[in-house]
Amino acid sequence: MKLLREMIVKDGKIYDNNVLKVDSFLNHQIDACLMQKMAEVFYKYFKEEEITKILTIEASGIAPAIMVANLFKVPMIFAKKSKPSTLKGEDVFTAEVHSYTKNKTNTVVVSNKFITKTDKVLIIDDFLANGQATLGLIEIAEKSGADVIGVGILVEKSFQDGRKLLEEKNINICSLCRIKSLENNEVKFDIADDEK
Repeated sequence: MKLLREMIVKDGKIYDNNVLKVDSFLNHQIDACLMQKMAEVFYKYFKEEEITKILTIEASGIAPAIMVANLFKVPMIFAKKSKPSTLKGEDVFTAEVHSYTKNKTNTVVVSNKFITKTDKVLIIDDFLANGQATLGLIEIAEKSGADVIGVGILVEKSFQDGRKLLEEKNINICSLCRIKSLENNEVKFDIADDEK
């Protein structure tokens, strides 16, 4: 997606040659017009599928996921990074998710009331790097018996292993911006999935 690439070049910040900070428009301060345009691309890419739920993880996945859910006219569910006291142990699906940027592992939870074996799930998230968040969401969907129809990613670091791990599970991936390299504080892009 050309607009997203342009914003990354203009406003993104690179740290330690592999961390890209995009908090001025994607995951702290959010550009709603950009979110809407990205949601439209995901909708166009997956519109032939019979999506019944959009699944993401808190917090940065919520904004794009709700925009996509609105276009599909289906509910959006987000996996919580801690279990609320209102959910009992047997009432949830869980997965262990390690965050590369925060170097922290969380047990994420989704109530079993909101995802079932009849659902066709589209996972939406802001970043794909090592794939751990997405794999955790796939694990939750699999525990519920739901079908994972695909994964929509705003920014993929294609120099890390996330895509390979998802492709090994035969997951249909749509990454709107694929980054080939962040070396020497310069962003180099691959062709995005929606442009193939």
